[in-house]
Formats: sequence, C-alpha cells, structure tokens
Amino acid sequence: MELDKMDENDWKYHGEGNKSLVVSHIQISRVLRLLKYPAEDSENPPQTAEQAFRQIQNIVDFSSNVMSSLLGEKFIHSGEVVKLPLEFVRQLSIKVQHQRPAWRCDKVMDIYSGCALCLPNLTSPALHQSTHTPPLCIEIKPKCGFLPSSKHVSKDIKTKVCRFCMHQHYKVANGKWKRRSLYCPLDLFSGNRQRMHFAIRHLIEEPQNNFKIFKGGQCIYSSKEGSEDTLDLNSLLHHLRPYFMYGNNRINSHMTGKAVLNDFIQVLVNALLSGGGGDGGLVTDRRGEGRSFCEASLFNKERIRHGSQGLPSDSVLFRILQTQMLDTLDIEGLHPLYRRVEQHLQDFPKERTHLQIDGPYNEAFLEKLQKCPPEDDGSVEYAVAKVHQYRVAMTAKDCSIMVALVPSAEEEEDDEGLSSQRRLRDFHSSRPPAFSYSVSILDLDPKPFDSIPRQLRLDQRIVSCYLRTGGALPKGSLPPLPGIFTAAEREDCRLLFHPV
Repeated sequence: MELDKMDENDWKYHGEGNKSLVVSHIQISRVLRLLKYPAEDSENPPQTAEQAFRQIQNIVDFSSNVMSSLLGEKFIHSGEVVKLPLEFVRQLSIKVQHQRPAWRCDKVMDIYSGCALCLPNLTSPALHQSTHTPPLCIEIKPKCGFLPSSKHVSKDIKTKVCRFCMHQHYKVANGKWKRRSLYCPLDLFSGNRQRMHFAIRHLIEEPQNNFKIFKGGQCIYSSKEGSEDTLDLNSLLHHLRPYFMYGNNRINSHMTGKAVLNDFIQVLVNALLSGGGGDGGLVTDRRGEGRSFCEASLFNKERIRHGSQGLPSDSVLFRILQTQMLDTLDIEGLHPLYRRVEQHLQDFPKERTHLQIDGPYNEAFLEKLQKCPPEDDGSVEYAVAKVHQYRVAMTAKDCSIMVALVPSAEEEEDDEGLSSQRRLRDFHSSRPPAFSYSVSILDLDPKPFDSIPRQLRLDQRIVSCYLRTGGALPKGSLPPLPGIFTAAEREDCRLLFHPV
C-alpha cells in the first residue's frame, strides 16, 4: 500500500462505531480506521494533527502492550498508525458519506489530521484456502460474562440478573431497540455446550449490534438500530447452506434449515472453546455455582444433561472473562477511588503524567495494575491501580470476537500453514464439515479515565429502570420474534415426491 498513490476508489465503506469510521480496501485484506468528530466541530477540528496521531498511537500501544499481555498475543492485531494524504482523506469522506447510516451522521470523519489506524481486514482473512468458497466470518460482541460479588453492590438484583439483561430493558424502554434480545452472556461464557448453543441461537434471532455474519468480506446478516425490519432467515439459510451440505442430516439432498443452523452454531461453539494451541485444561465454574446463572436467562437449568461447566484455559472466552474480572469492586466500589485520584490531581495537576492517567500505555502501566496491593491502604497509588484495572476490564467487557471459518477441501489437503489456525470439525460425529479457522479479538481501545462518573450514572439508571418495571417490558415494545428455528422447522415440513 503506497501512501503517496492512495486512490479513494480503491476503498469502500465498511462500518463505524461511536468514535471511528472504517473503510476497507477492495483488493487487499486491509482496513483504515479514521477518527470522528461531532458534526458541529466539522469546521474547527477539536484537536491538532499531533493530538490525533497521539490518540491513535495510544490505541495501538494499549492493544499491543496491555491487552495483548492479558488476552494473549495470538488473538490480537494491534495495527499501526499511518499518515495519509489530506486530499485522499477529503475525497474518501465525500465518497462514503451517502453510505453511512443516517443515525450515525451526527458525527463527521476527521479530514484534517490525515491520521488513521491501518489493520488487517478480519472479515476477509488471508487463511489457507484450497477451496473457492469465500470465508465466513462471525463477529460477536459477548459483553460482561459474570455477576458482581463486591460488598459495595448496593442493590441485590445486580448479583442475580446480569448487566446485559438489565440493560436490554433500559434500551427497549428508551426506544433504542424495538424488542429485547434474549441472549445472556452468562450462558455464552458458561463453557457448557448446551448453554452456549442456546446463547448463540438468541444472538442469531435478535442480533442487535452484538452479532454479524460476513461472507467474503460482505456483511450478510446484522440488525439495524431502531429498525422494525424482520431479519431474513431464508437469505441467511441461502448463504449458509453450501457450507453445510455434507452429512446425514439431509433429506434427498435437501439439508433441513434447522440442521444448517444447528451445524453452524456447533462449529462456532467449537471455535470459541478451542485454544490457539496446546491442551488447555478445563477451568471449572468460578466462585460458586450461583454466580454463573442469570435469573433473566430463559435457559432452563434442569435441561443440562451433562453439566460440564467452565472454559478451557487457552480459549478466547476464558481470556476475555479473566480480564473482565479485574473489575473486582463494581462501579459502586470503584467510584470513591476515582474521586480520591481526581482530588489528588486537582491538588497536584502535574501528577497526571506520572500516574499515567492518559498513558503512555507501556510496560510500566501494565505493572501498575498487575501489582495492585490486595487491600486498600488509603494511598493514591492503590486507587490509581484499581482505576486502571477497571478501565482494562471495561475494554474487555466491550470487545468483539471475530471467528473466521474457511471450509476445508475434502480430507486430502495437508495442514501446513495452519499453525495459528486450527482444523475444526464437529466433535460429536465423524462427518464433515471441517473448517480451517482463526479467532481474533478486536475493539480494544482504552476507556477514558473521565468516563467513570458517567458509568456510575448509567449503572444507576439501568438498575432503577429494571427494579421499577419488575423486569417487565414497557408497553409498545415488540414481542420477541417467533424463533427463527421454529421458522426453519416449518420450512422443513414438506412432501417430496419422486418418480418410481
């Protein structure tokens, strides 16, 4: 990629979040991530080019020096900061504007600094490929996978119903989503195959912004915020069916819709439970059986036939969960420590650099949070370490997992070049499909120190909304869709006549 020969026509709109917009190259497996500003700042950028460069470099450093150490290098792609020609950036901004969702247009792309983060395009992986079928990539935002047990938690409901399930009620009540997702992160993080299958099924039925499927780099399945459009199951089955046309679940060459979806989920569960190499031991349920079940989950505990609970220690979900659990105090216990640090910084403003409040995110920052004293000694150092731990945990609670699946050709191909990718097949039977796969973690930006008071206010609003409604959904919200699996079963009820 020659920076002096950049052409906006080689790039297309890929997606965006709250703070950045992503474009992907039409030929090579690369994306550029550019910062966004509030639209009212479009004439006067809120920061200089040097500050923009530092902001993006901080994202790279936080990912490569802090999160990589905690989550495992094999899962992380930190990328690099690049300086782009300003004319290219301006033309690119014009080109992608009409492709952006209307509700995202309250912010504009940064066209002044020329700085961007260059990363591999994980929706179009360069995996070993001896077949011509494009790779399938599944993006999951798993959210927080445990219930808090901190003595600082003031409302008992927080120890029984998980944050995601309570937040769903709050989002529906505020009109962000028309219907509630029945996904519960505690089911996904349980390590129990039945519960994980149940969780992914509900992600498929109501993806919101927690689940997307890409095929050959194109998004083929996702939700639009605030939309009442029903998801197109037939379209999804049309895309998935060629990947799962093997095996004994066919009716005269017609594989049932339910079988396609079940095979797809099973392959995904296998990838999430697999390690990147070595035999990870099974780590059983953490800190008591009660904390691994959310009372709002519709999964019936009695349904667990063989109750292996817990995740393999080298799996992506285990590493994410361990990092999330650095939040030992909950926001309610953390906020007084934040106030202690804030007061100290008001008295000694120059200490902000020494305490690494805004970075640099280097080995010293990692050491600060890893060497936190077990008990509060009243010091600023203890408070800073706990705040750093909380910020890292928040990043882990908001990260995304990308699972890339490439169908393997029939059994003859060799496994060369698959050291970081593994061969994947259904562990319960000998039939295909077998896939080469890779698992990555993305969206690992540092959370700002100053966002902690806002986190406390949001937590209070979510909990009070849930308690006020008793967990009932507001009037006017849409009921859950009739399950797509029910629809798949209906689709399977057909008579097939053949000439004799």
